[in-house]
Amino acid sequence: MTSWVASSAASTCSPMGSVYPKRSTAYPKSDVQINLKDHYNSKVYTSSSPISGDVSITTRREVRFDSIQILLLGQTRTSFEGMSVPQEVTHTFLKMMMPIPESTYPVPRVLESGQTYTIPFNFVVPNQLTINACNHARLSDQLQDHHVLLPPSVGGWQRDDMAPNMARVEYSVKVRVLRDDGNRKTRIMEGSQAVQILPATPEEPPLNVTDKDKLYRMSKTKTLRKNILSTKLGRVTAEAIQPSAAILSPDGRRVMSHPMASVKLTFDPESGRTLPPTITGVTAKLTAHTYYSSGTISSFPNLGEWNTPYLLDRRGQFFTSTPLPPITLAQQPAWTPTVTPPISRRDSGYGSDQPSSSCEDNNYSSSKLPMLKSSSPTTTSSTSPSTQHTTTLTIPLSLPTDKKTLLPTFHSCIASRVYTVHLALALNTRGASSTVSLVVPLQIAVDSTSTTSPSTSPLSAGGPVVVAAPPSFEEAAADEHLRPRVLHAYEYEAPEGQAAAERGSWMLRAGEGAQEEEAGGNGGLPEYGEAGYRRRVD
Repeated sequence: MTSWVASSAASTCSPMGSVYPKRSTAYPKSDVQINLKDHYNSKVYTSSSPISGDVSITTRREVRFDSIQILLLGQTRTSFEGMSVPQEVTHTFLKMMMPIPESTYPVPRVLESGQTYTIPFNFVVPNQLTINACNHARLSDQLQDHHVLLPPSVGGWQRDDMAPNMARVEYSVKVRVLRDDGNRKTRIMEGSQAVQILPATPEEPPLNVTDKDKLYRMSKTKTLRKNILSTKLGRVTAEAIQPSAAILSPDGRRVMSHPMASVKLTFDPESGRTLPPTITGVTAKLTAHTYYSSGTISSFPNLGEWNTPYLLDRRGQFFTSTPLPPITLAQQPAWTPTVTPPISRRDSGYGSDQPSSSCEDNNYSSSKLPMLKSSSPTTTSSTSPSTQHTTTLTIPLSLPTDKKTLLPTFHSCIASRVYTVHLALALNTRGASSTVSLVVPLQIAVDSTSTTSPSTSPLSAGGPVVVAAPPSFEEAAADEHLRPRVLHAYEYEAPEGQAAAERGSWMLRAGEGAQEEEAGGNGGLPEYGEAGYRRRVD
């Protein structure tokens, strides 16, 4: 139960021993302090972290009030420069109120002058928001799943978080002393204490990047030449695969899972004597893209077009890059040659002067067939074999957490943050140098402690037993499709006294007839109407 603790304020004494009060003004300034437990300036809170402490209220005059609120607020602010005055939009996505029982308020509800009142509080950072936090129109339900996740604090970090001043996400503990004036409540006193939050975020599946997503470039093909006027040496194609997410520690100061970029290189030489290119260097840089809007965002800003025409809302985009540590190759990757056999095509037979074998068997003449005139009915076309060289390059990505505050990837109602990695591969072929550049998406997430534990079986006395998860519907369908099916064929043997001409030869397509015979059947030949039998005439 919440309790109030009142204590006397310190007085000022003169050297002569007489007590003199502080010089008062018309409206003496009151003091509202928020004391967080185990808090320091660089402390980072994450999901399920407790935020507890107490509030101290000291007044210099008697103050009548009706209620006191202690809140944990989360707000997103976006601002735009206008022609006359700047425009600022605030979206409150989190509002948690600490309940204060009515019985704990002083009677009468007056804060006496010179008294200090202490109110304890305790909050827990939620794992996600309520559905009502995002109730605007959306183009997909998947977007709402992102909007109901807590965004990280943007701005206010000790290190650069690569964010502009036009987009801010702030968390704070606020105290408000309210008085009811008719139909509205007036704030008499207010105090605030900012906190920095990095919520735990799950790893998302890879993006489905299409040609409309101009932010990314997953593949690039380039023709290799010594110079502009020289002949072609070949063509190299680089295809990148989205790396796995970079998992940060809950405080964001170290990387727990380092991402690895994978690039597949394919080289098509113009002649068989041209060797594959040599990779002379790899450079990478990390770019943070921050999107912000004056209105709600109905689609993913990094996919498709962001600044589309005829929009009523004002939108902005800010990006900044930081180079990643140099990447050195211990050895050159091995190229694997692949020889493509020549492709030959034979004439279909239509229009041939000689009838086909199928026509001869069915006593058809060639004059009765539709004819397509061809100057060379038996001509075959072929292409020369070609050789391709392929290799896969694995590139480790080291994130600069010692210099930057890397915020996790997030999408909220009016602000978003995504990351891209720009890869530049320097190639050399017979003295010709060229560079192939790719832009791949990178997700940054914050680690969350798993609360799941292995299932225990009451039949086991040796400890917990991990129970395997049941197969999915796709796995069950694949197992059923690939399950081997064996069909047994049985040869029917007639009794010895029966003539061969009479008994003929019979074959079972299933084992049902043989089982009936073993069970004491009539031993005679099956009738034509019985299922599972087919007569073969000798």
